[in-house]
Amino acid sequence: MSDTSALIPENEFERALKLSEYDIDYSEIHGKLDDLTRLAAHVAGTPISLINLLDTTTQWTVSKVGLDVLQTPREETVCQYVILDDDSVEVEDMTEDERFKDKEYVKNSPHIKYYYGVPLKSPDGHRIGAMCVMDTDEHDLSPEKESFLKIIANEVITRIEYEQKLKLMRHSVDELKEIQRKVSHDIRGPIGGIIGIAEILRDQAEESKMEEFMQLLELINKGGRSVLDLADEILSTYDDQSDQTKLLKNQLTLEILQKKLEDLYKPQALNKSIDYNVVISNGHQGLTFPKHKLLQIFGNLISNAIKFTPENGNVEVNLDIKKPDLELIGVIKDSGVGMTDEQIKEIMSNRGRSTQGTGHERGFGFGFKLAKHLIESVNGSLLIESKKNEGTEITVNIPL
Repeated sequence: MSDTSALIPENEFERALKLSEYDIDYSEIHGKLDDLTRLAAHVAGTPISLINLLDTTTQWTVSKVGLDVLQTPREETVCQYVILDDDSVEVEDMTEDERFKDKEYVKNSPHIKYYYGVPLKSPDGHRIGAMCVMDTDEHDLSPEKESFLKIIANEVITRIEYEQKLKLMRHSVDELKEIQRKVSHDIRGPIGGIIGIAEILRDQAEESKMEEFMQLLELINKGGRSVLDLADEILSTYDDQSDQTKLLKNQLTLEILQKKLEDLYKPQALNKSIDYNVVISNGHQGLTFPKHKLLQIFGNLISNAIKFTPENGNVEVNLDIKKPDLELIGVIKDSGVGMTDEQIKEIMSNRGRSTQGTGHERGFGFGFKLAKHLIESVNGSLLIESKKNEGTEITVNIPL
């Protein structure tokens, strides 16, 4: 596997973008696909079955049977071969295959010998991952069993599609609720003012015995109060909720975002003995904001920072919320290999999506370009400051 460049699909940017569009929270998806993973293992008659999704740097195991693994560097996986083509990949004896015989999972526990992987293909044809079955002994799958496994793989994609649609519906409902709340607040001020003026005029009209004018002002008063009652009723649906209820499923706070970024990317840093920290400002911890695309944006940038930081280096993420504009500010700073001005210009431009990396590594720009695309889709901005062999500092501004 010395020529890792051959393992990057020609449509890698579009493929990675499709995966990011599903906006999967790898810290929460576990358990939602386990029935399909167990079914695959049962059909294949193997002790191990996994569902893996591959982003630009990492293989995320989102469901597993028989093997305790959560994430693996993409270049160390077998599934990286599966996403290269629409056909399934079968390796009858890993111990005899030059690509895998020296891998840790083959030489040592669990001593994988047999592998069969089916690409997970989105409806528009992008291979975002693989469903695989493995055995520690020799194994053989009949054509019928292979067909069953492909059907299960299709069901995995159907579930992922369903989860995305459900998430988008929740996001739309939450936006409508927020608009409803703001409109209710906006109504109360002017209507309250009208009621106040009407009451003053009514008192004056009463002293002057202007009966018709008094009746008109009373109608204004009653109409205004009915609108205020409606606004209060709408607002009460928010004010009466507990803090736990107010934090909706697709929302975050700085503290929750901090914990997710620590839990998801700490293993990658530990694997390279990198000092990795996520810190937040002392204020605004209780402020909630939409989760939409944030984990994909920060995940790609953090993974890239870790990937191109040498062992015993450091990566730090700083999170803050800027008021009064309500912007999420994220700064990712590393002591990695850095970039030239030309590489930065290439990443920040809209050309050359399959940016080459430094040395033997390919795909250096995929994570950056994908993050840039996602940031622009939410009207945010990205700034990269870097010097060759001196590290990189990335600043992300996302309006909330």
